[in-house]
Amino acid sequence: MKAFNFFILYRLPLGIIFLLGGVALGITVGWWEATILLLIGVVCLVTHFMFGPMRLVQEAVEAGDIEKAMGMMNKIAFPKLLYKPIRSVYYFMQSNMAMYNKDLDKAEATIRQSIKSGSPMKEYEGMQYFQLGTIAYQKNDMKEADQNLKKAVRMGLPDKENTAAALLTLASIAMSRRDFKTAKDYFRRAKAQKPTTAQIVSQIKEMDKYISRMPG
Repeated sequence: MKAFNFFILYRLPLGIIFLLGGVALGITVGWWEATILLLIGVVCLVTHFMFGPMRLVQEAVEAGDIEKAMGMMNKIAFPKLLYKPIRSVYYFMQSNMAMYNKDLDKAEATIRQSIKSGSPMKEYEGMQYFQLGTIAYQKNDMKEADQNLKKAVRMGLPDKENTAAALLTLASIAMSRRDFKTAKDYFRRAKAQKPTTAQIVSQIKEMDKYISRMPG
């Protein structure tokens, strides 16, 4: 695994070295003998630009090392050359990083680029709209938040925690509109997910105080 990660991290300079070695071998010995070196060099360069270090970024995020993940992301000089599903993930993670830094404008711009690039799987597409809806909610754009969060729930989210979070936000939006019946319905559906994340459990307990006193 470490050897593969080393290859991912250094395949650009390795590709250049193999290409230069292949050219030198071709000139001095013969191009047939240089074929393997040239092929390895091309593979290194193509995979570098098509896939980037996204595997290492994902590992850093899962380990909670956001600074390392951001450093890896910054190594991608030409994101438009990334393979389309990888490009979608790249922009999605860029949006996550921007939200971490409380840069909502950048977070919105990059998640829209992620959506434009397509989605590698249906659940991931739901997460894209969940992210867009969450950003809109934080920007106090309730109409945009409502539309995108509904779309995210309709498309499906990968786990009960994200589903519960989306439904709770929709309940909050409905409450702000004094649509108490809809708010109660979303809240009931959120509770039915039985989330275990401390933050979401706390939100449910807090919202329960208001929901129980609502008419309708």
